[in-house]
Amino acid sequence: MGILYIVPTPVGNMEDMTLRAIRILKEVDVVLAEDTRTSGILLKHFDIHQQLLSHHKFNEHGTSSAVVERLLAGQNVALVSDAGTPGISDPGFFLVREAVRAGIEVQTLPGATAFVPALVSSGLPCDRFVFEGFLPQKKGRQSRIEALREERRTMVFYESPYRVLKLLQQLAEVFGPDRQASACREISKIHEESVRGTLQELTAHFTQTEPRGEFVVVVAGKD
Repeated sequence: MGILYIVPTPVGNMEDMTLRAIRILKEVDVVLAEDTRTSGILLKHFDIHQQLLSHHKFNEHGTSSAVVERLLAGQNVALVSDAGTPGISDPGFFLVREAVRAGIEVQTLPGATAFVPALVSSGLPCDRFVFEGFLPQKKGRQSRIEALREERRTMVFYESPYRVLKLLQQLAEVFGPDRQASACREISKIHEESVRGTLQELTAHFTQTEPRGEFVVVVAGKD
């Protein structure tokens, strides 16, 4: 029986790839990629020539059974996403669940993920936190925020540059404009930046400065 490896890939700087991740990707029989073009660039950079197969959120239910069959037949398989750790706001959970149900060994390598550096560098308490990932774009978005009104732990959100201003405004309306927060963008890239202050101050900043890059928004819990 084969092993399913969950392999984190850099969220920005290629130097964040671990030596173990490179070795595993060179040794497995096949690499499952969220986007074969993106992962193809990564594999070429590290001189990895393994077969790439597509495994993304639109086909993961269909391809997971075939992957489990490969694993049961003795093949070793690695899953990567475009950036970060698969399963964290990326495809991966469904395949891992099906592999576990089939009695297949799953090894998840430690490595890059965007929210940990953003949380630690925010200056907000990180001993206890809640990861919310991407909020629903429309239906259920406001109710999810309302449900966090009394949350005392630090909260972590993912958001695109096109909706981050809307997110900050909505959080300020529910949590109050004086709640402390941090907006971190372009983690591990050349233009990495953390903007810290109240939700009102962050809203004002990104009203004047156009948001660019993917964001991790960290918000203090209720006192």
